Amino acid sequence: MLDIHWLKTFVTLAELKHFGKTANALHMTQPNVSLHIKQLEKTTRVKLIERNPFCLTQAGLRLLESSKKALWELQVCQSDLNAINNLSQGTLTIAASDIISRLLLIEPFQLFKAEFPGIDFSLLNTTSSQASSLVKSAEADLGFVIAQKESEPLHFTELQQVKWCALGNDLELWQQAKYIDDASLTELPTLILLGHDTRTRDLLDSALPSLNLPKYRIMEVGSVDAQIDWAEAGFGVAIVPEFSLYTKPGLTTKVTPLPQFPSTSLGYIVRQNQVLSKATKQLLHWVNEEISRRQ
Repeated sequence: MLDIHWLKTFVTLAELKHFGKTANALHMTQPNVSLHIKQLEKTTRVKLIERNPFCLTQAGLRLLESSKKALWELQVCQSDLNAINNLSQGTLTIAASDIISRLLLIEPFQLFKAEFPGIDFSLLNTTSSQASSLVKSAEADLGFVIAQKESEPLHFTELQQVKWCALGNDLELWQQAKYIDDASLTELPTLILLGHDTRTRDLLDSALPSLNLPKYRIMEVGSVDAQIDWAEAGFGVAIVPEFSLYTKPGLTTKVTPLPQFPSTSLGYIVRQNQVLSKATKQLLHWVNEEISRRQ
């Protein structure tokens, strides 16, 4: 019989390709990592790894494929068992981007903690793409994402449509310059955008020509809050979701709606056929109420 702890050690070692890093990741000693691999090789009666240089044998590659599936199935099963038992204790893990979590989840989380004091929640600050991966692997029970396409093994539920706006005082001036005289601009216009590791950036890039700007440069930042701060400081025009400005009543720069930009969806993802606990359903109800209040 293959021990689940051996399999977890083996999968982690296959990913990290280093015994010391694997020990740190699993909070084990390095000798224990080696022991798990030796026990696994003894039980399977095949060599699974080559140590110098590190690589998996053909048998190791085959075991890795099955081990990942087995560990994922067990994690999904435990999540569903918690939900069936209505999860009155334990941890609810949620993956969401910084802007979504701070604008839409704080008050629902406060209500959640008051209603379900025995349940801890863990918030993973991620991009929408990373949130999808975490839910798919059952490392997160629930993900809040933008621009998610329905795909196996995930189910997406829309909570609201996301519209876009430009934050910055110079957009009209730049657009006029294209038709009058590009030389009238002392420097290239700057658009402040999120990096390419976000789904929204791919969505926006295709819409930028509709701004009718002359040549422009792009300043990439890591969060919507950073976009807003840099635009407020006069470094350019930020293209941001309208809902990101709900809690920014003191903005001094001009906000220009961008109806020509394609709208997208904000919603939550779960695994296909995932069982949702009473606590999770109640949290989603409070998030829906928070969104309705802000619209």
